[in-house]
Amino acid sequence: MNVAVTTAAEGFPRRAFTVDDVSRMIEAGVIHEDERFELVEGGIVMMAAKGIAHERIKSALNIAIARALPDHLTTGVEATVRLTDMTMLEPDIVVFPKEVFKRPTRYVQLEPGEAHLVIEVAVSSLAYDKGLKARLYARHGVREFWVIDANTRSTFVHREPSGERWSSTVEHGPQNALTTAALPGFSICLGEID
Repeated sequence: MNVAVTTAAEGFPRRAFTVDDVSRMIEAGVIHEDERFELVEGGIVMMAAKGIAHERIKSALNIAIARALPDHLTTGVEATVRLTDMTMLEPDIVVFPKEVFKRPTRYVQLEPGEAHLVIEVAVSSLAYDKGLKARLYARHGVREFWVIDANTRSTFVHREPSGERWSSTVEHGPQNALTTAALPGFSICLGEID
């Protein structure tokens, strides 16, 4: 499907959409269900297609995380996550309480602090993920946020959100073992993924 896209004219007002607006656009066929986009502070942002490097890392992470999940948590892979009425993101992987699925909502609706771990695997979106998305996740109280550069297999681990910033951001190389407090016993070295 070909979709016309444009970039916003900086400094000029533009229409801000809500999650409910987007839901109605999907129901009306204005936006196709399979289109890849995120709603960022009211703006619809089109997402690039994902390549093999991205998929290989995401798959390995998904398997390792699933094996380490404690009983009270679950994982969403490319789940549409509603953070606010104006922000709906689609992280590659998110770890959150199972009870969230019992809520009668169209999307995974996470309250501040409920996301234990969010992972974004970036091929062409590294600056976007480390910048705007890192600020959005910090603002929403995500406990830990990883941005993985799929090209180099380096990981930027963000911990301790405070406002729109992170108190700790550490870069780990592909040979470093990645661990998280959310998943006891979890450890993965991205440089060892086939």
